[in-house]
Amino acid sequence: MHAWTLKPRRIAVIAYDGVQALDVVGPMEVFAMANHHRPQHVAPYEIALASPAGGAVTCSSAGGLCLGDTVALADLPRDIDTVIVAGGSEEGLRKVIFETELIPWLKSRAPEVRRLASVCTGAFVLAAGGFLDGKRATTHWNSLALLKELRPQIDVESDVIFVAEPPIYTSAGITAGIDLCLALVEADCDAQTALAVSRQMVLFMRRPGGESQLSSALTMQAAAVPRLRNLATRIVEDPTGDLSGPALAARADMSERTFSRAFRKEIGMTPAQFVESARIGRAKALLETSDWPLARVAERAGFGSVHALHRVFQKRLGITPGLYRERFSVRQAQGTPAPING
Repeated sequence: MHAWTLKPRRIAVIAYDGVQALDVVGPMEVFAMANHHRPQHVAPYEIALASPAGGAVTCSSAGGLCLGDTVALADLPRDIDTVIVAGGSEEGLRKVIFETELIPWLKSRAPEVRRLASVCTGAFVLAAGGFLDGKRATTHWNSLALLKELRPQIDVESDVIFVAEPPIYTSAGITAGIDLCLALVEADCDAQTALAVSRQMVLFMRRPGGESQLSSALTMQAAAVPRLRNLATRIVEDPTGDLSGPALAARADMSERTFSRAFRKEIGMTPAQFVESARIGRAKALLETSDWPLARVAERAGFGSVHALHRVFQKRLGITPGLYRERFSVRQAQGTPAPING
């Protein structure tokens, strides 16, 4: 029986002056919507917005957006399940790290919480506290080099959405915090609840943790004309079947030569490269969220054989499908509560 059927898990999201608003609001909305979608049970979560001194904090957003009535760290209850540190501006991070009691507070509470997480550049707070030393971690793509430079003890993952190294969890830029929290909800509750939250938030799909931060799908949505964009979207949704050049050109009602030239110009890669990328993305998601044998994963991702799945993963990711599953499976988040050695 999941603990949430007996007592809500307390989630504390940490903000500060200069915080990125979406880093705060996105995760909080995920947990709040999870409560909404489980009316037949005790609400899975109690959510608190906290800051070092309490009261209002000013976000990094233009226009002086403020988050009011935050709880002071000293006033948070002892039985916190998950602490999430939001990202923010460079100045905001510097001040919260060096001019507040956040780091000492995290070190004092770390042995008692089940999960310690960061969103975007919130990873720099965890890094400053030594929580990421000797662990895999990630942050916003634009800050990866700086994190590596400042803390070489960290195994920085350069192109993933989030990293689960229980009891530490880090996510990439801004909206990636939503993907991480959806994975935590799935681990705490079930896949149906996480899917219901995704639909409520009108997300295109729940991205797997190993998804590229700068995905081909994002590039496609920004650049392509509607006809090719719609075809590419259908490929991402279902990367199985005959997706050869002639078959795709026929679906686009274009000659193969014209289709290939137009696709490469507008999508930024050849049709074959895009199909392979879509199949890798589907395989990643299946490896993270299921315990299916590799043969079934290969079939559902459109590879056709385990050999082809292995070959593409080794070529594109430098890792076997089995090792990818070990590193990114959301089932890592389902273990028994574990202390954090701060």
